[in-house]
Amino acid sequence: MTTPDNWVVLQITNPNAKDTLLKTYYKVFATWTGGYIDGDSWKINSGVDRVDEDEMNVNFYGYSGSCYACKKGTYGTGTGYTTQILDKIIAQATDNDVEMVVLPEDTDWLNL
Repeated sequence: MTTPDNWVVLQITNPNAKDTLLKTYYKVFATWTGGYIDGDSWKINSGVDRVDEDEMNVNFYGYSGSCYACKKGTYGTGTGYTTQILDKIIAQATDNDVEMVVLPEDTDWLNL
């Protein structure tokens, strides 16, 4: 189980995908705030396969079998560094004719 400090969900739309399941899919962009020595870090999951939640977390299960336990109330990229990383990832997707948007915090995660 992976528990990020902060997280956002990306909706990725690839109009050129031959497989209709790959035209629109979702991924978790997870971040951790580091200290002076180790710095901030980030990961993107393999893609959201299913979602459940409990009182504290929204749990995103990836195609790889991973689980990202994302604490409610910590939605966002966390720091300026991780925001810049995400902006670069979105720009690269756009350069490749793929639309990538950050979903709003009030999204109904259980019905992605």
